[in-house]
Amino acid sequence: MQTTTIGKLAKAAHVGIETIRYYQSRDLLPTPEKTEGYRQYPVALIERIRFIKRAQELGFSLDEISDLLSLHGNQRESIQSITAARLTQIRTKISDLQRMETVLTELLHECEHTDLSTPCPIIASIGGQRSCDNMQH
Repeated sequence: MQTTTIGKLAKAAHVGIETIRYYQSRDLLPTPEKTEGYRQYPVALIERIRFIKRAQELGFSLDEISDLLSLHGNQRESIQSITAARLTQIRTKISDLQRMETVLTELLHECEHTDLSTPCPIIASIGGQRSCDNMQH
């Protein structure tokens, strides 16, 4: 088994040493015993770190990533369940963002087309003087 130092492992995986230590504290990566005063990390951990980073980019939490790492590739039902739950959360977030975009677009339009002598509709809405939910048509 090929091994390397934490610095070389971090560089090869395009992360900082602190990231590797954090992943170790979260039990996402093993912490090798010290040999001759320093730890030797299996080179194979590069792929595991890349997996973790890619899963984070896809929106998985570190707890979900830990669950995925503990499963074997043939445990599809469990993997699908974790992924479906994440997808539901992402779709909810997208829906919320679209609603916020609609409200802010309408408020901006209203602010641009109201008399300067009246309070800005954006400030009035944020201040609670009117309900954002009532803005949707």
